[in-house]
Amino acid sequence: MSNTQKAKSVVEVTAADVQGPGVVFCPNPKMPMWSHHPRVYIDVAHSGEGQCPYCGTVYKVKEGEHIGHGH
Repeated sequence: MSNTQKAKSVVEVTAADVQGPGVVFCPNPKMPMWSHHPRVYIDVAHSGEGQCPYCGTVYKVKEGEHIGHGH
């Protein structure tokens, strides 16, 4: 199955899920151990969503959530 044929899952993230400068990491803690790949950080602060280059999971900021840039 090629990358374009993979079923992509969408994970809604909240401000509490965001680390450091507006990023989330994949694989996330809810993913099963067998599906793990090298950890990557995905920017969701700028466009409201981002996609993992390894597994294709899309991380999308939940509607109504505000992602701040610092404290």
